[in-house]
Amino acid sequence: MRYISTRGGIDPVGFSDAVMMGLATDGGLLLPETLPSVDQHTVSGWSNLPYQYLAVEILSLFIDDLSRTELEDLVERSYARFRHHQVTPVTRCGGVYILELFHGPTFAFKDVALQLLGNIFELLLKKRSASMNILGATSGDTGSAAIHGVRGKDGINIFILHPDGRISPIQKLQMTTVTDPNVFNIAIRGTFDDGQAIVKEIFNDLEFKEKYHLGAVNSINWARVMAQIVYYVFAWSKLHAHGCDSVDFSVPTGNFGDIFAGYMARRLLPPGAINRLILATNANDLLCRFVNQGIYSRGTVQATSSPSMDIQVASNFERYLYYLRDENGAAVKADMQQFDNTGQIDLSALRQRVREDFVSVSVSEAEVMETIRTFHRDGDYLLDPHTAVGVRAGLTFRHEKRPMICLATAHPAKFGEAVHEATGQDPELPPALAELTDRESRCEVLDADPEVIKTYIAAHALES
Repeated sequence: MRYISTRGGIDPVGFSDAVMMGLATDGGLLLPETLPSVDQHTVSGWSNLPYQYLAVEILSLFIDDLSRTELEDLVERSYARFRHHQVTPVTRCGGVYILELFHGPTFAFKDVALQLLGNIFELLLKKRSASMNILGATSGDTGSAAIHGVRGKDGINIFILHPDGRISPIQKLQMTTVTDPNVFNIAIRGTFDDGQAIVKEIFNDLEFKEKYHLGAVNSINWARVMAQIVYYVFAWSKLHAHGCDSVDFSVPTGNFGDIFAGYMARRLLPPGAINRLILATNANDLLCRFVNQGIYSRGTVQATSSPSMDIQVASNFERYLYYLRDENGAAVKADMQQFDNTGQIDLSALRQRVREDFVSVSVSEAEVMETIRTFHRDGDYLLDPHTAVGVRAGLTFRHEKRPMICLATAHPAKFGEAVHEATGQDPELPPALAELTDRESRCEVLDADPEVIKTYIAAHALES
């Protein structure tokens, strides 16, 4: 399996080089040169596999430069710390199925990919006798999951930017109380989009990137998307084993990475296995407007109870745009240049094609609260506000003859204020979260300026 850039400006590279590269050197995102094909017999054999076994089977379709033994070891170690033996169990509540993705170390879906990515980095760096300085931006959960994926690992320093005062208290503590010497938390005076823009600008400074051996853990890294494909197939296979051939998925998304993994899973599975992908947004409706109007346009970030989705530039949108543009890298490059210059891309001529891939709705704060309240009252099940966005959208588009699977992206205790507002009760804090308030924390507050961040990295980076 070889990997290419969405902008067509690099020679194909192997999986290991793609992971280490993160962002392509031409500014694009990396994708498989060709998508793997799986026959019906193979897919049928996946139905009763444990999560770890299924992960090895699917990941091996995209990885051909690691041995089977290495891949099995990576998967086993990556999911050993998950609190549920199924890793991502499926439960039924309120007329929908809930795919619980929050059983990892930081109680968020990002653990599924970042535990694996941290171990992949460690393996490849050891093979290459090299070191790496990871740089990422987070709107909440990516940062803590990335930090917990690489904390204490030899040959890796990690620098995570988060928007000062714009993430939940638990999310902040999960990052800043990790005081391992290789972890550097930076609160920027700005929004998540500011942080993401800084990260992209720094990665596009190829001299700086190479000098400090920068690596990416944001979903711009292909390995993140690849790992997330697995849980879509796992959830489908659970229902398929009970005679269900076709399902819908509802996905709360801000950066387009999680739902893009669903899009890739849909293309991997037999036609119709995943019938519809519901793209659920909060008030920051950049992606909803794109699906429904065909216009991808930057707006003003609004603070909501689901802060991980408070985004107006979706970093994985470019991957979907590549397929929407019939795999024409030059056209994607021109589109993204136009977006950089004007903040907008008019894709209305392709709207019908987009609607064949996604349906979408923006969920209001009132609807989020109502959904949390209803599920707690009627089903004794607590939703975090991000999951509530997806559940509300799933109920909106639910088809009586197809199961609706809604992705639960975070444990409700991570967003206790929103849960309390909706239900009048505080969610019980798991011990691993309750003890955070008593821990030492460490964080630098810096201006949202690429040069300021580069100076800080240069002062604390590992050198090969």
